Formats: sequence, C-alpha cells, structure tokens
Amino acid sequence: MLRTLIISAVSGAALTFSTTAFAGGQGPEEAKAMLQKAVAAVHADKTKALDMFNKGEGGFLDRDLYVFCSNLSDGKVVAVGNPNAKQLLGTDGRTLKDSTGKAYGAELFAGEQKPEGQFTEVSYMFPRRGADKTPVPKVSIVTNVGGGLGCGVGYYK
Repeated sequence: MLRTLIISAVSGAALTFSTTAFAGGQGPEEAKAMLQKAVAAVHADKTKALDMFNKGEGGFLDRDLYVFCSNLSDGKVVAVGNPNAKQLLGTDGRTLKDSTGKAYGAELFAGEQKPEGQFTEVSYMFPRRGADKTPVPKVSIVTNVGGGLGCGVGYYK
C-alpha cells in the first residue's frame, strides 16, 4: 500500500512524497511476500539462496526487511541479511533473547518447526539496521522452508 503526502508549496504547486520513503515502514504484507520469495529461492537452489540472503542481493534486503534462516536440526543461524546482526551467523539461534529478556529465539525456532507452508508470527525487541542500536518492537514471520531449513522475515512496528 503506497501512501502519499501532499504539501502545498508557496508558489501554489503541489509536491508528492511517499511516506514510506521516509519511514522505512514496511509491514506484514511486504514481509510475508519477501518470505514467500525466499522459500521459492531455497527450493530452486538452497546454496545460492543462502548466499543471496547473506549478501542482501536479489531483492532480499529492502529497507528494514531482510531474510534470516537457521537449521531445523540444531538451530544454527546460516543466513542473516542484517549487516548489524552478522555476529549471529553460526550461533544457536534458539538461545537469543531480546533486551527485555524474552527468549524470542526459541519462539522463532518453534515456528520454523511447524509443517511447511505454515507461517508463525513472533514479537520481540530488536535494533533496526543502521547506526542506532536502540531495540524497537519487531514482528518476524517464520516458516519451515523444507530441506532442513527454517527462514523468516521481520518488520518493525
């Protein structure tokens, strides 16, 4: 959904701006669409897809949206498109807690364990991409993509 803001200039002309360009605010529809695209990419070529997710290529990094994935067997994080969260690669995602102490990693992992095609939403606090490391409310949509892999895409509220 594209929302616009009209501002009258002194000359009487109107300027149109996209509010999403300023807010970076994608929502659940955009996150789910990226996740569905990620599932298709994994089904086509898992190795190539994980590489694209980690590099943020192929449309898998769009403002605040990015893909993250972990192994369903051991919870090991194998892809994360957020440049500020690269330290999570290779770690056990099940152990992740947010700034409030919520064990969101276990909830993400549980959602990824559900049957393929089923989506689960998990709410928690997490910093946005960029210099500001202040945690803000986030919702991630996760799913079992098959092949022993679970992936998600989150959006900020």
